Amino acid sequence: MSSIVAIVGRPNVGKSTLFNRLVQRREAIVDSVSGVTRDRHYGKSEWNGKEFSVIDTGGYVVGSDDIFEGEIRKQVQLAIDEADIIVFVVDVEQGITPMDDAVAKILRQVKKPLFMAVNKVDNAMRDADAVEFYNLGLGDYYTISSINGSGTGELLDAVAEVIPEEEEEEVNELPRFAVVGRPNAGKSSFINALIGEDRNIVTNIAGTTRDSIDTKYNRYGFEFNLVDTAGIRKKSKVKEDLEFYSVMRAVRAIEHCDIAILVVDATRDFEGQDEKIFWLAEKNRKGIIILVNKWDLVEKQTNTMRDFEEHIRKKIAPFTDVPIVFISVLTKQRIFKAIETAVEVFENRKRRIQTSKLNETMLEIMDHNPPPATKGKFIKIKYCMQLPTHTPQFAFFANLPQYIRDPYRRYLENQLRERYDFKGVPISIYFRQK
Repeated sequence: MSSIVAIVGRPNVGKSTLFNRLVQRREAIVDSVSGVTRDRHYGKSEWNGKEFSVIDTGGYVVGSDDIFEGEIRKQVQLAIDEADIIVFVVDVEQGITPMDDAVAKILRQVKKPLFMAVNKVDNAMRDADAVEFYNLGLGDYYTISSINGSGTGELLDAVAEVIPEEEEEEVNELPRFAVVGRPNAGKSSFINALIGEDRNIVTNIAGTTRDSIDTKYNRYGFEFNLVDTAGIRKKSKVKEDLEFYSVMRAVRAIEHCDIAILVVDATRDFEGQDEKIFWLAEKNRKGIIILVNKWDLVEKQTNTMRDFEEHIRKKIAPFTDVPIVFISVLTKQRIFKAIETAVEVFENRKRRIQTSKLNETMLEIMDHNPPPATKGKFIKIKYCMQLPTHTPQFAFFANLPQYIRDPYRRYLENQLRERYDFKGVPISIYFRQK
């Protein structure tokens, strides 16, 4: 399970720029207006062969400065509770501010690996100015410039050093189905409805992951672990910031599961938070199934279900080949259908296609509809194979792989989905030089 690195610090010190550099894309909005990052951001990163997740605990803007400071403090505390490694970013131009002091005071109590990054150091004079940050009592620091990347290598070397080696996963472990979603969507009730009357076929395995409960479930010949991410440690200090907490918790559960069962509240639409959790699972190449809960509370007309389903598919495009099951935990409507579907997605994720069969099917398709010529060059794909990975990944070997564009990649993905059932499973396609 990959480690989580949280980037903390007061607003406008360059946390988002550093985050973008670590995950190598411009995903957070970066702007020199203080506190522009209203959103927390999550991404994957890899350095020296170690993979880890990065969380950018973006700033809030709430009224006056004192409330603001309270919010920063709360975020730092949440990051400390949930992350494995903390990177504290400060700004050499501003020097130490009272808010840096407040954050440092909390961080001095922390027993986890902690790295201080002094940002905006892009010349020797500023290098000398950075010495002042020893006064925060956090020991050594790394000088970086997150805009041009100088110094980030040394920081990452140090971070990678403290990330433990990935342990080999045990074979034949039971599949793990994580029940994820926003607070109050009905995650716990779904699990209770499944296992409620069947206490005899359920065993709780304590402490399997830090903050989720695993329940071994066996019914109708399905055997798997259900991971409940809802309401495990309801801390008083968490109640104000459920959203950050539920994203952090979803990160943990999703990284550690095979199938993510996303529970959505039918009375509240498919909202930003649901989408965020959906893309989290997709980014981690997990199988996904969406359960629309509380369907009994929705007023229905002829096409209500069809319209709601279309609405969700629009929001999750282009990855629309995902099962959506309408359930009611209260009336137990379709809850076993939900589990059957999750098991199907699990089987789809393991599907292996023989190379000879794959070539027989796909080469014919590509002959009929070859990649469009680019700059007068004709692209020919000569061979394809499924890679020996945990999740479905395919390599297509071509004379000019660099000229194949995204629309054609999507076309091939759709053809693969049509011919071999990969419903609910993200597919990766690579083009390589023959």
